[in-house]
Formats: sequence, C-alpha cells, structure tokens
Amino acid sequence: MDDPLDLLVVGAGPTGIAIGAEARKAGLATLLVDRGPLCAAIVDFPTGMIFFTTRDKLEIADVPFGIPDDKPNRRQALAYYQGVARRYELPLALYEEVLEVRRTDGEGGHFVVRTRARDGRERRRRARSVALAMGYFNHPRTLGVPGEDLPWVHRRYREPYYHFGQHVVVVGGGNSGVEAALDLWRNGVRVTLVHRGPAVKPTVKYWVKPDFEHRVAEGSIAACFETAVRQFRGDGEVEAERGGERRTIHADAVYVLIGYLPDVGFERRCGIAVDEETLVPAFDPETCETNVPSLYVAGTPQAGRDTGKIFIENSRDHGPRIVRHVLSRRAAAVAV
Repeated sequence: MDDPLDLLVVGAGPTGIAIGAEARKAGLATLLVDRGPLCAAIVDFPTGMIFFTTRDKLEIADVPFGIPDDKPNRRQALAYYQGVARRYELPLALYEEVLEVRRTDGEGGHFVVRTRARDGRERRRRARSVALAMGYFNHPRTLGVPGEDLPWVHRRYREPYYHFGQHVVVVGGGNSGVEAALDLWRNGVRVTLVHRGPAVKPTVKYWVKPDFEHRVAEGSIAACFETAVRQFRGDGEVEAERGGERRTIHADAVYVLIGYLPDVGFERRCGIAVDEETLVPAFDPETCETNVPSLYVAGTPQAGRDTGKIFIENSRDHGPRIVRHVLSRRAAAVAV
C-alpha cells in the first residue's frame, strides 16, 4: 500500500470533483476513485438533456461556467466538469470499483480502501479520511414485478433512434419519464406513458409539462394514469392494472424511469448508521462527517429516499465543509 492519502474521495461526479478541488487548494494529498468515467451519471443522461438548473448554480470550485446559454446541456456540463478536473489537476482512478472502506485502528486510525480495476486486479490504499460522494444513479428503483429483467425492459433512457416506427411504453411520471416520452414521440415512435398518479408530477420542468399535457390532449401520446404495472410477459406484453381492472399493452420496448435510491448497503458495510425508513445516513450537517470518525458523506446520498431534495446547486458547499473539518482534525492532532 502507498503512503496514506489525506483524503480519498469515492465518486468522481460534480460533488466528488468539488471535494477534490477543495482538497487540492488546501494542499491535501487526495485521490478520486470511481467505478466509471468522470461524471458517469451525466455521461449516462439522455443525449439531448438540458439541465433544469442555470449555469451559475452548477459552478463549483470557483471556476466560472463560461457558456452563453442560461441552462447548460449535457455536453456543456461534461466539458465544464472536465475543465475543473484539469484546472486542479485532480488525481483520478477511473473505472476502478471500491469494494470496501474499512477503518483499521492498527493502521493508526487510517482507512484501508480496497478497489478492483476492470482487468480484475485489486488494490489497497490507505487514507486518513474518506468522503463518499457516489450519487445514486447506479441504483435505479425497480417495480418489483415479474419479468422486469427481460431484455426489452430498460432502466435508463439515452436516445430515441433505436425505436423509430415502434411502440414504446414509458413507466414513470417524473422528469425522466415525461422527457423520454416527448423525445421518443418527436422521433417517430408511438408512446404510451404509464404512471400511478392521477397526472404527471408537479416537479416536472415548467417548460416541459405543458408540452407533454398538450400532446396527451391531442392524442399524440397515450397516457394511462392511476395505473400500475403488474408484470412483463413474453416478447412485449405489459400487464397493467387500473381500478381493479387489468389490461395488456403490447410494446416493442419499455423504459422504467421511476427514480433512484442511494446504495445504503455499501454505506452500512462502511459502518455508517442508516435510518431504516428514510435511508438517511447518520451525519453532522455542519461537517458532513458520519458516525464513523473521519468518514464523510456528501451530495445526494445525504437525502436518503428523498432524492429530489439535494442537487448540485445545494451540495456545492459539501466540499469546503469536509476539507475544513479534515484540516481542523489535522491541526488538532499536530497540537497534541
């Protein structure tokens, strides 16, 4: 194992980059480790996605988001966060999955972080502090119904071009479902949206919601509200239920876009106490430190089930909070 890092960051999305940049500014030895590419969640966003948030609220680490558009698109966001990583010369270990974060008293209170690269090789690193900034996009919610693992049932939407001339069912009435339905329809796809609620969610982007409602009203997009999917069968049968009555919808493909949950199993394996009901980890809001000393949690996982509560714009200060606390701990140790 190498000499211990001052701060190892698990996750290389916007929050992880912000933490790493603060650590570099403070002169701390740091490393960002991620199972995928830089900003993996944004890489996996639909190719034509436009952020709800304005560019100034997406800025991190005192780096201006220099574009003329008020709301960035996916490509602009990726270019910006890559630029921040270059600006601070962030050390990165990408495509390297973190298997274990273990505090070892025998190592002077350091953490041992065990990882595995794509070629299967494992590595162990030591760190005085660890920050978990993994987001939640690797853990999409599931319906928990039979047939959900069939190959024509998908949990992530990228673009419509695979489905020209086909019929696609979209499950979910939030931003992801509504935007996917509109994108598919505009590119020659027959679309049916299925949602448990009486209408699409009120949190749908204000410029998207009227467009979708108009397409439903004119009959361009079929909408099945107050409807639950009960199972997927064969090569394209979706069994849905509304008001106690069941019907079969025939589809060439299905996109289940009903949100995400944090990886609480990983958090608990790290020793973090997680509330059974809310899935909120135990942490100090002022420092982001969990019940495990020098182990921090940052970004969206702080919200537990309520994944719509924390975004980039209201988690940008997690990095400064964590680094200030790491520095205070180090100063206290030196004083002793």
